[in-house]
Amino acid sequence: MQVTVKWVDGVMFVGETGSGHAVVMDGPPDHGGRNIGMRPMEMLLLGVGGCSSFDVVQILQKGRNNIVNCVTEVTAERVDAIPSVFSKIHLHFIVTGHDLKASAVERAVKLSAEKYCSASIMLSKVVEITHDFEVIEV
Repeated sequence: MQVTVKWVDGVMFVGETGSGHAVVMDGPPDHGGRNIGMRPMEMLLLGVGGCSSFDVVQILQKGRNNIVNCVTEVTAERVDAIPSVFSKIHLHFIVTGHDLKASAVERAVKLSAEKYCSASIMLSKVVEITHDFEVIEV
């Protein structure tokens, strides 16, 4: 896996992936940015949320659960020092479906957290990561 990050101007960069996708990263005006892109640390949280969400949906679908939506809200706390690393990350899964059992969603979240999600497992070595979920019946 390889990515390239190219400086554009000020504190704006364009990240390009080996799979052919690009994203703009920028900082706030008080750091020399124009606020026209995501912050790198936000992208890190998106990666954790995306990786975990992918696992949860795949596990539930393979278990023949009838899901219609999965939203993962990721919140984080950072230390008040430089570097301002994450001290806590919390993933809250909101899974919507027909006849979903909470035990199936709980199992999927646990499997992602403990076995499959490379991003959260890697980060959990240095950051406290917690998970919870809710099930919405349609």
